Amino acid sequence: MIEVVNPATEEVIGTLPEGTPADVDAAVAKAAEAFPAWSRTSVEERLKAVRAIIDGLKEQAGELAATMTREMGTPLTFSQKVQVTNPIGIAEGIAAAIEGGYFEPEEIGNSLVLREPVGVVAAITPWNFPLQQMVAKVVPALAAGNTVVLKPSELAPHTADLLAGIIGKATPSGVFTLVHGTGPVVGEALAAHEKVDMVSFTGSTRAGRRVSAVAAETVKRVALELGGKSACVVLDDADLARAVKIAVANSFMNNGQACSAWTRLLVPAEKHDEAVRLAAAAAAKYTSADPAEPTTRIGPAVSAAQRDRVVGYIRTGVEEGAQLAHGGPEAPLPKGFYVAPTVFGGVTPEMTIAQEEIFGPVLSVMPYVDEDDAVRIANSTIYGLAGAVFSADDERALAVAKRLRAGQVDVNGGAFNTSAPFGGYRQSGNGREFGRFGLDEFCEVKSIQR
Repeated sequence: MIEVVNPATEEVIGTLPEGTPADVDAAVAKAAEAFPAWSRTSVEERLKAVRAIIDGLKEQAGELAATMTREMGTPLTFSQKVQVTNPIGIAEGIAAAIEGGYFEPEEIGNSLVLREPVGVVAAITPWNFPLQQMVAKVVPALAAGNTVVLKPSELAPHTADLLAGIIGKATPSGVFTLVHGTGPVVGEALAAHEKVDMVSFTGSTRAGRRVSAVAAETVKRVALELGGKSACVVLDDADLARAVKIAVANSFMNNGQACSAWTRLLVPAEKHDEAVRLAAAAAAKYTSADPAEPTTRIGPAVSAAQRDRVVGYIRTGVEEGAQLAHGGPEAPLPKGFYVAPTVFGGVTPEMTIAQEEIFGPVLSVMPYVDEDDAVRIANSTIYGLAGAVFSADDERALAVAKRLRAGQVDVNGGAFNTSAPFGGYRQSGNGREFGRFGLDEFCEVKSIQR
């Protein structure tokens, strides 16, 4: 059995069975058996299932939010406003794409082009946005006519159980199966399984490399949404105070545990010191507290191991000469896996905290010389997931955004869009999620010549 721990209290709040390769075999066999019938259902029937899942998410929104707060420490208000609403928006985007004719055959000359399901899909999801990442994989996969075996993170399993109940009511037996367990055991068995036709994985870049290597043995399709080290570029004509405030909020969202967080704040060298002061003042408003309280803005790391990892990076930043402007390695509370919201100034591109994904509430303020230098620094990591640009001139900001090697870039605080493509360049992964782009990942394309 695997113990589930509340990261705010360090108390065990549940247990779950640790899955085995035999459990994976049984789940995949069920999915393979259910695939022929499910793949032949009409688009209308699959759309009906998607709508039923949406209704279930809305009906259980409160319980889902409370569960995520309890098992992975995200502040309750963030759970309610983001961790539940985003998945609903993603599922609605899939429904809208279907209703917009996504599965309509296309005629190209004498060819009839069809979109068909890939087969049995293994979905392996993380703990930081548990519901969002499960919905972003499972809903489009089912909508495309695939059957799915889901392995959620063992750190956030109860959210998966709730979703499984919702999906179970909306689909026939065997179409969706949940297997709890660890990545090295259950995840590895799924990636290697000869009857799994596709793996959709979200997690660390290190784990993504392993999934790709294992899946390559059976030449199955792989979609990866991995790490990030995203840059927020503040141009010299931008409202610095506004940009810094938004950047700090983005960097610290979900307790700093977001792959797309803007963890590098790039500012003109002459404005660096002012930006550091502004960032430190903004960070001071993020007081570590019980995530179950509606007023809490930042809660604990998900586990003791994650806390220790983040604290290790903070110590490395100090050792390598970065200016500690706020926070530090000391625990802000005596109990729980809390990390002090931290701001570094004077960070240079070669520093560890500027290159490696920390996955905690740590912001690095970095000076640049000119626009070209800012773009160079922004593109200087192995990642390319997200980014941001702030400028008083929208067209100038857009021009810089186009130069950033990242899958999604926000201009002047543009809102998150659950129907626009989400995914990264380089070692942030491959493939896209959300909307019709998410459906693309789970479809084969067939041409029939007449």
